[in-house]
Amino acid sequence: MIFGQESTTPILISKDSLKTQDINPLSPAKAAFYSAILPGLGQAYNKKYWKIPLVLGALGTTLYFYSSNNTKYHEFRDAYKDRLAGIPNAKYDYLDDSRLIEAQRFYKRNRDLSLLLTFAFYALNIIDANVDAHLGQFNVNDNLSVRPDLYPDVRYMKPTFGVALNYKFK
Repeated sequence: MIFGQESTTPILISKDSLKTQDINPLSPAKAAFYSAILPGLGQAYNKKYWKIPLVLGALGTTLYFYSSNNTKYHEFRDAYKDRLAGIPNAKYDYLDDSRLIEAQRFYKRNRDLSLLLTFAFYALNIIDANVDAHLGQFNVNDNLSVRPDLYPDVRYMKPTFGVALNYKFK
């Protein structure tokens, strides 16, 4: 309340109830940049610390499978090259040439798929940080609600499904 100099009647000043926080338009770009530099850093910037193990776990798992499949691919490729050169390999002596070629194809395909998934999870990490920073600035309060409702159908006396969008003005 503010009182005037000559009058003792109070003057009421209303405050905007819809503006709850300041909007930083660079926040989503900064979060995406941090996630691009170091995966999980954008999630830490957004204060979503529970997402960091998910991001690192997804990237770590796909990188592990990439490394494992790459190692196996090179083992079978080298065994096949040694067999063509006439050098015996005791580890894969029981496999014929077609099995060595098929094993090479199998591990190469899995290696390439693992690399593709690694890039997909890396991009998803950046997109998640950006979207989360955008949604962090979204106005969510008790005045906004979307909820499913069951409405009675007057013709058939059966419930029907619908969605109601409510907004309360103060």
